[in-house]
Amino acid sequence: MNTQKQGEVNWKLLLICVAIGAAIWFIPAPSGLETDAWHLFSIFVATIVALVIKPIPMGSTAILALTIIALTQILTLEQSLSGFQNTTIWLIVIAFFISRGFIKTGLGTRVSYLFVRLFGKKTLGLSYSMLLSDLILAPAMPSNTARAGGIIFPIIRSLSETYESRVGDGTERRIGAFLVKVSFQGDMITSAMFVTAMAANPLAVQITQEITGETITWGGWALAALVPGLISLALIPFVIYKLYPPELKETPEASAIAVEKLKEMGPMKKEERYMIGVFVLLLSLWIFGGNFGISATTSAFVGLCVLLLSGVLTWSDIKKEQGAWDTLVWFSVLVMMATYLNELGMIPWFSDLMGNAVGQLSWMMTLVILAIVYFYSHYFFASNTAHVSAMYAAFLSVIVASGAPPLLSALILAFFSNLFSCLTHYGAGPAPVFFGSGYVSQQKWWSLGFIISLIHIVVWFGAGGLWWKALGLW
Repeated sequence: MNTQKQGEVNWKLLLICVAIGAAIWFIPAPSGLETDAWHLFSIFVATIVALVIKPIPMGSTAILALTIIALTQILTLEQSLSGFQNTTIWLIVIAFFISRGFIKTGLGTRVSYLFVRLFGKKTLGLSYSMLLSDLILAPAMPSNTARAGGIIFPIIRSLSETYESRVGDGTERRIGAFLVKVSFQGDMITSAMFVTAMAANPLAVQITQEITGETITWGGWALAALVPGLISLALIPFVIYKLYPPELKETPEASAIAVEKLKEMGPMKKEERYMIGVFVLLLSLWIFGGNFGISATTSAFVGLCVLLLSGVLTWSDIKKEQGAWDTLVWFSVLVMMATYLNELGMIPWFSDLMGNAVGQLSWMMTLVILAIVYFYSHYFFASNTAHVSAMYAAFLSVIVASGAPPLLSALILAFFSNLFSCLTHYGAGPAPVFFGSGYVSQQKWWSLGFIISLIHIVVWFGAGGLWWKALGLW
């Protein structure tokens, strides 16, 4: 548990971060790489280290990194601030506000008691109910941030508070931390199971068509992901339950308590009905809005405006949602750095380097090695879309050139383009929403994420490989 006080600076740890960044900065840029790209990489590494060891709060770290980038003129000030224009980040921020609406109106508590009444006997059962909800929504919702952050997370937050598991009073591990971690990891799996479950999946399909001439159909993707996806969904909650168990494991009396609490709450209030209306509106816009040119973020702004105009939320509520504003700052800076690492040539240089390194291996070894490198290179990305845009084509080209089956290679990289977000608290849109709740420490988030990554690789190469063999993909 991080005991650092707000505003406190641990100068020793800060100097360690500076020293690491300076050491990389003064090493000559590798051949084929521009100096600006190498210098930006040094700041990026120092920033990631600072986010891990926390010499100062995350928002302060991001502002410091942004200032250094502007002062050293690696990027212009306008470029340095460009991350704040990212629409996905604003979708994340608004998800925090929507969550506040569920809690303030009491609708989240009412929904929570309904879940408790149905699944309240065991904590593990509650976690699987969240994953089932996500799995049902996934095929129709191409924004996993909207799905997990706007729909699943508010329910989890209310469930946690129903069980008296709150952030800051020592009760995080009672149930909240477990439900937060399981639901986030489950969302990464459901995102991998359908073409329409994550925004960058169609991009992978398009790149595959351009490079290999192979067409990945909606049904073909879903069928290939079916067996390894269901195995992962079954395994991950159980693994987290064993490695990071909730204090509250069984609640045999919960159903009766839930029934009594629902009676005490009485009929649904006007504000709750407004919140339901906004929920249905958002869900409809997130699912169908794309057909009318309405993006997920625009839909979220529409929902927020309705909440403000109806009085469900006030501007004072918005100002007090500190997690949202904190996320806006640090996530925007990370996305900006990841974007310009690609534009300045760092990511393409790295992709070419890996292609040369495995040039003499068999196609199967090349596929396995590069897929794993592709997976763990996500530590350097703050966005699935950015990662796919920067590296998917390069890695797929190298793998296919080695003689690997094109469709199999494309699907594995596409699945990993979702699963690799299990690693960090900044690697996908939903991550800052769940991590920003404060239930799980950064150290635990990363350590569990790494263990889960190993399970994914074994399941999707092992059981997945056998399934794909049966399907004739190799």
